[in-house]
Amino acid sequence: MKIAIIGTGYVGLPSGVGFAELGNEVCCIDNNLQKIEKLQNGELTIYEDGLQELFERNLQNGHLRFTSSMREGVENADLIIIAVGTPPHPITKEADLQYIEAAAEELAQFLNKYTVVATKSTVPVGTGDKIEQIISRINSKAEVDVISLPEFLREGFAIHDFFAPDRIVVGTESIRARKLIAELYKDFTTTKILYVNRRSSETIKYASNAFLAVKLNYINELADFCEKAGADIDEVAAGMGADSRIGHKFLRAGPGFGGSCFPKDTNAMSFMAHQFGISMPLIDTTIAENEKRQLSMAERILSHTTTDSAQIAVLGLAFKNGTDDCRTSPAINIVKEMLKHNRNISVYDPKAMASAQTLLGNEVTYAENAYQAVEKADVVTILTEWNDFKLLNWEKIANLMNQRIVVDLRNILDEKILLQAGFKYYRIGKKM
Repeated sequence: MKIAIIGTGYVGLPSGVGFAELGNEVCCIDNNLQKIEKLQNGELTIYEDGLQELFERNLQNGHLRFTSSMREGVENADLIIIAVGTPPHPITKEADLQYIEAAAEELAQFLNKYTVVATKSTVPVGTGDKIEQIISRINSKAEVDVISLPEFLREGFAIHDFFAPDRIVVGTESIRARKLIAELYKDFTTTKILYVNRRSSETIKYASNAFLAVKLNYINELADFCEKAGADIDEVAAGMGADSRIGHKFLRAGPGFGGSCFPKDTNAMSFMAHQFGISMPLIDTTIAENEKRQLSMAERILSHTTTDSAQIAVLGLAFKNGTDDCRTSPAINIVKEMLKHNRNISVYDPKAMASAQTLLGNEVTYAENAYQAVEKADVVTILTEWNDFKLLNWEKIANLMNQRIVVDLRNILDEKILLQAGFKYYRIGKKM
């Protein structure tokens, strides 16, 4: 099958590589000439665990190519996937559809046979209708089905999720489009494909992310309760998760949720609800409490410093492990809040240093490794759950620091090892 994917970000690029690995002819399109040139030359523009090998193999065997030309990319394509960004509006926080609409307007000119146009970007309910109208206005002769094909790829696990999805959701009532999608996923014999109407499909993506955000906010609130009550949040979460109605996933307490999806999608869901004249207080509260939590986590770290000249070492800047994405990362927000208090901060992340620098500028010291970051520090804090940090030599770190204080906001370190090395160890959800 000939597939065109518009957008080469954290959704478009892993999806393009995945479809190419399945044997399809995939052309990824982006108007960022510098990015396209790098990709054409075999240089990945994002970090995603497991992506490099598949990217190189399919670039070499010709199943995967890149272009900045919409005509070159979409002409004669059987399936066109729109995977451009839908960033939040700076004031209303609604999903900004300017890139979706621009893509639809441009691709419409080059539709010369029956084509399925699928939105994989997370879009407000009714966006498929808008795309359909745009294509019809620009190319009234276009033979096209516009469908919703939402992505459920977790950053850091996108390759795994592409090849082992929980479900595939397809929003269309067209039999012809359904047959094409069934052919596309013919090798996914154990995965349930849900065929629903387009507006239901668009809603499913937002509803899923908003629910998971609420679940994360709940476990973080419960962690605060455990600290006061003398319980251990990890033990409580294990007991809760053993209930099949609840499940273990998204019950890890932390500094708040971030990334490119949950903050954006909860705000967009809230905006849509108000447009429809309904209230969703559970989501509104989750948004507000998540913002407050990140500020409180910064205060928690600062509480362990005694002077304005205290040195704080931050390990982890990406919003989660497995990715270099720092967009709305709790770690970045916490660092920015601590900088308001004039603390000296050194930072290190195994993959996200370049991304973080675009957000933090020259306000912090960038270390080449974790050991350099902690030199002469008074406090070290874990803000991203990289496995690298579990494997550090904490006895060595103890000898590098001014004071031996660890604030673990991801609960990934072994408390016994830290205490044996002479640290005062503080974590989330347990009275210390």
